[in-house]
Amino acid sequence: MDGEMLRDPNRRLFLQTGAALGGGLMMSFSLSGVGHAGGEGQLSAYVRIAPDGGVTIVSKVPEVGQGIKTSLPMLIAEELDVEWSAVTVEQAIADTKVFGRQVAGGSMATTLEYDGLRRVGATGRALLIAAAAAGWGVAAETCATEPGFVVHGETKRRLAYGELAQAAAALTPPDPKSLTLKDPKTFRIIGKRQQSRDIDAITTGQPLYGIDVRVPGMLYATFAKAPTFGAKVASVDLATAKAVAGVKGAFVVEGGTNLQSILPGVAVVAESWWAARKGRNALEIQWADHPTGAQSSAGFAAKAAELAEAPPHRTLRADGDVDAAFKGAAKVVTAAYDYPFIAHASLEPQNCTASFKDGKVEIWAPTQNPESGRKLVAAALGIAEADIVIHLVRGGGGFGRRLMNDYMVEAAVISKLAGAPVKLVWTREDDTQHDFYRPGGWHNLTAGLDAKGDLLGWRDHFVTFGAGEQFATAAGMNATQFPCRAVANYKLDVSVMPLGAPTGFLRAPANNAFGFVIQSFTDELAVASKQDPIAFRRKLLGEPRLLGEAGQGDSFHTGRMRGVLDLVAEKSGWGRKTPKGTGLGVACHYSHLGYVAVVMEVSVTNGALKIHKVWAVADVGSQIVNPSGAEQQVQGSILDAIGAALHQVITFENGATTQSGFADHPLLRMAEAPPVEVHFKLSDNRPTGLGEPAYPPAPAALCNAIFAATGKRIRSLPIGDQLA
Repeated sequence: MDGEMLRDPNRRLFLQTGAALGGGLMMSFSLSGVGHAGGEGQLSAYVRIAPDGGVTIVSKVPEVGQGIKTSLPMLIAEELDVEWSAVTVEQAIADTKVFGRQVAGGSMATTLEYDGLRRVGATGRALLIAAAAAGWGVAAETCATEPGFVVHGETKRRLAYGELAQAAAALTPPDPKSLTLKDPKTFRIIGKRQQSRDIDAITTGQPLYGIDVRVPGMLYATFAKAPTFGAKVASVDLATAKAVAGVKGAFVVEGGTNLQSILPGVAVVAESWWAARKGRNALEIQWADHPTGAQSSAGFAAKAAELAEAPPHRTLRADGDVDAAFKGAAKVVTAAYDYPFIAHASLEPQNCTASFKDGKVEIWAPTQNPESGRKLVAAALGIAEADIVIHLVRGGGGFGRRLMNDYMVEAAVISKLAGAPVKLVWTREDDTQHDFYRPGGWHNLTAGLDAKGDLLGWRDHFVTFGAGEQFATAAGMNATQFPCRAVANYKLDVSVMPLGAPTGFLRAPANNAFGFVIQSFTDELAVASKQDPIAFRRKLLGEPRLLGEAGQGDSFHTGRMRGVLDLVAEKSGWGRKTPKGTGLGVACHYSHLGYVAVVMEVSVTNGALKIHKVWAVADVGSQIVNPSGAEQQVQGSILDAIGAALHQVITFENGATTQSGFADHPLLRMAEAPPVEVHFKLSDNRPTGLGEPAYPPAPAALCNAIFAATGKRIRSLPIGDQLA
């Protein structure tokens, strides 16, 4: 193992058992201590075994399409030794005291839960064996399990788990750390293709998502906010909304200045969502002036150009002497890259159902980060966090948007004002114009090559958003992005400008843009050095070694990247001759502890782009928990990235978003979507997450393929009509 994942071997493991409602075994397991270097490492799970042998496994992490509601229970079921078909999966309630960390973000669920949840299953299995052995009067070591049964080897006696559950619940559990986990060679569930546990409900349109929640006495709500982020209500006549049939109330909400909480606006509640929307549309709201109203995309671009020519505000990293390297270079290459703000554009718009009563609130939310929402709601309502119950509901896509919980706070506040439970549903326009956007950015790059075409030095003057030494959310750049530490002379400078629009974490935060910049410019250097793009990358990666400190998330293993690069070259037939107007492009990137290389084959005819096929290879450790879900995550990431690279941009005028929905911020169409062939390269490393690392190399692979096909270098996203 290369030591990229830090796990504290001195963590303490705890297990509690008891009788389940109606009889049977109930297990609550938690592991506490320092985990990943980020400090988040508390794990827990919950298992019930009924007298009839039915097994219920609670999935603790919010499900937003990443498949975690299936893959995490698989870990428990494997070590518990049950038939997967006998398992019922339930979504956990938000409760960190029971379940520990409950966040769908950063591709960290598999990374943090893999060992601990397997020990949940192993501990349950040990208890069941102990119960059977006691009943038979034999040593536990003489017993084993078959799926759903404990068996005694010598006498061939068998007892079903359901028959043993009550006795097992009365036993003192063993130390989970003392148990031997299964050899992966014996896995029956982990590593095998399993369908999503919600697939039937999804494909038949059953109520499943946040937008489907119904509670007794519920009203429907809409909430109008200022086009300029954070502006207050100057004036409004609420009578026009109240006059609409079905409308039960309209309220001015004072709100605050925290863009992640509730902002000023006007709420309308009604018997139906359509009535609520009609009432909202009847309003004529005058909004107060706000400083953000002076900001625009044109102004950002002009300021970025000015900053690029000026000395940088600060230097994030400086290795060696880049100026001396450039002076001694046989060739110096410069290029300027930029990318836009984009929205998350999940298919299900933001929504939340809330019921405030007697100083307490119950919430049903498709959130990725419930505890953050709990704190915001408590602050907004002036109540204790313990007086908030949050039910986790499946989200129709998140991609980082549902890490922010503004919609949760809005629903809770409106419920209190309305005196009734409310379901708040945003319009598509709300969702597009009040997102937490992936921030745009500008990179001014210089590199020096020696006479052999080897990289001597690399400098990036990165222009982004922030104030002083603080970056806007998701607008900063990791100072150790490759090729840092692989080239002796490396410098990362940064300059910032103020921003009033909200920004947030979009799938593979920051890396979703940096992969495009770094790997596109790397391709330019390969061309300038007259080397094959993969051969150039191989030389730059050099001998297999760990760059950085072992155990840190930003450490980078050149051998693992070389492994995925070599395999994607093999699978794509890299180096083969392609027809005129057709080209292959490659890119590779490391993020979220995953190494991914992508090759795309495209053709351009009379300015029309066609993506024929994509090959992707990922190294996310020694085990793929659910190959079906893993493939889907890689495919989804790449198609998501292609759609953004082709079409998506958010622009601002007078401090407001100019786009309003899928018509002017489009998603990838089926006709544009190429086949994506996915391969996994297993390595002797802990299993890590897969929801994000395949996104960053995809835009660069696409743009590099376009260059191979046409000779035109794309340095600004989206591609749009640049090929016309």
